[in-house]
Amino acid sequence: MEKKKLSVVKNTLIELEYEHRDLDDAIVKFLQDSEPDQLQITRMKKRKLKIKDQIIKLKSDLIPDMDA
Repeated sequence: MEKKKLSVVKNTLIELEYEHRDLDDAIVKFLQDSEPDQLQITRMKKRKLKIKDQIIKLKSDLIPDMDA
């Protein structure tokens, strides 16, 4: 992978990891509410799962291919 693309992937990965943590914190805060909005929580959890999938894919892309 060329250096420029590698840098972009790493930066994207960092941003996604921050967003994932922020969503986790937001979900915890929503759940502490006396009457949490279950629809909003469900949407945030789905978004969090999509971000997790993107993180896994990007991390996989960072691993160099090895000839077996």
